[in-house]
Amino acid sequence: MTAATSDMPPQGGWTAADLDRTPEDGIRREIYDGELHVTPSPSSIHQALSGFLFYFLSASCPEHLFVSLANDIVLSPDRTYIPDLLVANFEAARSGTGKFAARDVVLAVEIVSPSTKNADRVTKPTYYAQAGIPFYWLIETGGGLSVAAYELNTETTAYEPIGSFDGDDTIRLERPWPIAIPLSAVRPRNL
Repeated sequence: MTAATSDMPPQGGWTAADLDRTPEDGIRREIYDGELHVTPSPSSIHQALSGFLFYFLSASCPEHLFVSLANDIVLSPDRTYIPDLLVANFEAARSGTGKFAARDVVLAVEIVSPSTKNADRVTKPTYYAQAGIPFYWLIETGGGLSVAAYELNTETTAYEPIGSFDGDDTIRLERPWPIAIPLSAVRPRNL
């Protein structure tokens, strides 16, 4: 059987190459240390928020960068994550594959979902930092909308907070480019 149809993991664990052989069927598959993780479809709040953020980030994004929704970041042969949004170097996006090497990603954005909360809050930022992704945003929707923005400290290989936004705040950041996004503009009506 192929990686696409087997219930058994490939010998040695799943790799990015195995993931390439799975069908393009809309199922979200990620690899955590050689283990395949399949997550349920995101909620309507999650999807609306992703779309609004995509719009506002794209509108202000410099030409040398590219904003994308739910594409693969290949961190290593046995670790491929799919952030809810990412910003990458435009040249890397020209391939059109939907796969980005970590070195080409400038910002990874995760919107916390009930089924992925530990990965979004702990696992993914740890590995994004180790891979050298300069910026990370963690977005929470339980109890209202909040955005925590982080920048990589290259000496410690850990993220440090550079902004926290909730309520009627405006996301105001100077890095990775000057950003001003009112939370009221990206908050889904059903949140």
